[in-house]
Amino acid sequence: MSGESNDRRDAGPGAGPANRAARPDGSGAGGSGGGQARPASRGRGPFGPGHGPGGFAMPGEKAKDFRGSFRRLLGELRASLRPLLAIVVLAVLSTSFSVAGPKILGKAITTLFEGIMAKARGIPGATVDFDKVGAILLGLLGLYAASAALSYATQWISAGVAQRTVRELRRRVDRKIDRLPLAWLDGRTHGEILSRVTNDVDAIANTLQQSLSQIVTSVVTLVGSVAMMLTISWKLTLAAVATLPFYALATALIASRSKGYFKAQQKELGALNGHVEEMYSGHAVVKAFGRESKSVEDFEAVNARLYDAGWKAQYLTGMIMPIMQFINNSGYVLIAVAGGVLATRRLLDLGDIQAFIQYARQFTQPIMQTANIANVLQSTMAAAERVFEVLDEAEESADPADDGKPVAPRGEISFESIRFGYSPERVLMDRLSLRASAGGTVAIVGPTGAGKTTLVNLLMRFYDVSGGRILVDGRDVRDFPRGKLRRAFGMVLQDAWLFNGTIRDNIAYGREGATEAEVVAAAEAAHADHFIRTLPRGYDTVLNEDATNLSQGQKQLLTIARAFLADPAALILDEATSSVDTRTELLVRKGMEKLMKGRTSFVIAHRLSTVRDAHTILVMNEGAIVEQGTHAELLAAKGFYADLYRSQFLGLDAEASA
Repeated sequence: MSGESNDRRDAGPGAGPANRAARPDGSGAGGSGGGQARPASRGRGPFGPGHGPGGFAMPGEKAKDFRGSFRRLLGELRASLRPLLAIVVLAVLSTSFSVAGPKILGKAITTLFEGIMAKARGIPGATVDFDKVGAILLGLLGLYAASAALSYATQWISAGVAQRTVRELRRRVDRKIDRLPLAWLDGRTHGEILSRVTNDVDAIANTLQQSLSQIVTSVVTLVGSVAMMLTISWKLTLAAVATLPFYALATALIASRSKGYFKAQQKELGALNGHVEEMYSGHAVVKAFGRESKSVEDFEAVNARLYDAGWKAQYLTGMIMPIMQFINNSGYVLIAVAGGVLATRRLLDLGDIQAFIQYARQFTQPIMQTANIANVLQSTMAAAERVFEVLDEAEESADPADDGKPVAPRGEISFESIRFGYSPERVLMDRLSLRASAGGTVAIVGPTGAGKTTLVNLLMRFYDVSGGRILVDGRDVRDFPRGKLRRAFGMVLQDAWLFNGTIRDNIAYGREGATEAEVVAAAEAAHADHFIRTLPRGYDTVLNEDATNLSQGQKQLLTIARAFLADPAALILDEATSSVDTRTELLVRKGMEKLMKGRTSFVIAHRLSTVRDAHTILVMNEGAIVEQGTHAELLAAKGFYADLYRSQFLGLDAEASA
């Protein structure tokens, strides 16, 4: 069960739409708790700090290590050493066959030329040896066919290696995010995280698939072409090699300029994704406050930055081919002139000159490809660094080994002198202690930002205390694996989280392997069965994204049904009935009373009418428990709780009356 309180300050950093949803293993997060604001540098949008315009700070975008990231990306390929070896062998063979082609074709041209010239001189019996030419061309055709087949096999294996590598990388990123502290996710927008998991990983995939075999092919083509040119004429080879410094200089200059723009492009793309995701998910709030123009203005600002970085990066990339082509043509002219001079002096055959010109073309092609690959690698390394930053983030502390003992068979829970703050500079709770008896109901009330949800988040280990300890049946919660601990609690929160799927699937999310009868029974207990059956497809009704085809109250009933199905050892109810109407609330409360019977329950509430029957009411203010007792005891004490009660039900100003 998942959801977050709409109370931004009480829910703590990152509450609201940007928080992650609970996962089947219980590793998700609800509200974050506490009243701790985010760093001011993150900006504040319509949905809280760090999630709107101005909240696009992208951590880790400064000191980049191209060589380190490149070596690390190569390390990701270690699991595919055999396929990589096959790629190298096949690429070498394919390229070698291709490189041999011009030399063989030159022999055919020389044979034709000599035959024609012999006939032109009137040499008796002179003729063109077409049989020899045909045999040469047939062999050349077979050579090119073999080269094409080997090239196809190379690309097929390369695609497999690239996609398997990226699949594993994407899997590691997903698992890593599951192990990261909630504070890390709270500090980033959904768009930024999605950009790293999708756009950045896809950039790596494209480069690996396109460049893996191309690098080998380029090297073999370059070496082979130079070797074949040397067999024809070392003088012409020197003329061709003389262009190499110009290729290297042009590549270095363009790559150094484009690197920064590619980094900025990836950064602004993540910012744009975050803005669009947030504005679309909260479009109703944007429209309600008439902030469409501001949203468009912020979009245009981010889009303009992305455009500025993008066109500069692409412009510089596009400059490579024209510059390389100019250098190539200059070398071609030099070779043609020098070759013509050698041919007139009969120092070279015509076929050799033709072959050399082809080798000169082959010689420059891998250089241009390498220059293009080098430029693409700038973008890829910027993406890889962002992915590796996620993989290098500090994880939650390791879970202890599962000893097989059940969690909360009785449900006795106690907080002993706990200390906690969302940042070291600001301590929210200091030496807070409380105890919940097994099977009892503990209500937590207080003003906005008092730390009510934080208390629950500490219990669920969404955050860990910095001092003291939390005990469940006498055992520290840190002695339990997180997933096992969280599965012992059922959570129903104010912001109902439902996924795109059928109503049946959303309720069955509460317990794996639930039967149809159990799903229906849970819906009946939550008083959701009636409205479900009035829908056109009943339990097979498919909820759209964010379940906007249901009312807020109906969504809340489904999350309550999910809690019934989970049948947890303890319950956490964070304003669970705040979104339903008064009549439905009465029905739900009856169902909740049945669900809470015999279970330790924590009830967070702003409406004090919902906590009158609690065994213990904790009154919190500024991270401390200022009062505790039953409803009657707290009213008789005429303290903070009594002031809250009077302000709600008697219409009095608590501060004024105090």
